[in-house]
Amino acid sequence: MQGHEFVVEAYGCDPVRLSDMASLHALFAQLVQDLALHPVGDAQWHQFPAPGGITGLLMLAESHLTVHTFPEHASLCLNLFCCTPRAAWPWVQQLRVHVGATDVRVREFARDYALQPMPTA
Repeated sequence: MQGHEFVVEAYGCDPVRLSDMASLHALFAQLVQDLALHPVGDAQWHQFPAPGGITGLLMLAESHLTVHTFPEHASLCLNLFCCTPRAAWPWVQQLRVHVGATDVRVREFARDYALQPMPTA
């Protein structure tokens, strides 16, 4: 069995939206809906004093979704871990819509749950 983990960095974001709780709630809601995720409770949020950003965590039946925003650097970091495979999501387009990102970098990792033998030389 294999899961997927997405590590996403977005740059050139709108600092106002990175400090706006409603923008981040909308981003989480879009991810949950589009990827058919299953929250196990309400998201937890922490807003730092200005010029700091927001940290959010949503526990999922599949694992977790987190975000950390940095308005002072016009950037955010997002992590989505799913213990079951998920389809690709249009990260670039959606982060442009939700936070005004101009540069989005996505790394996707396959997460194996069983120990795999090491290749021999």
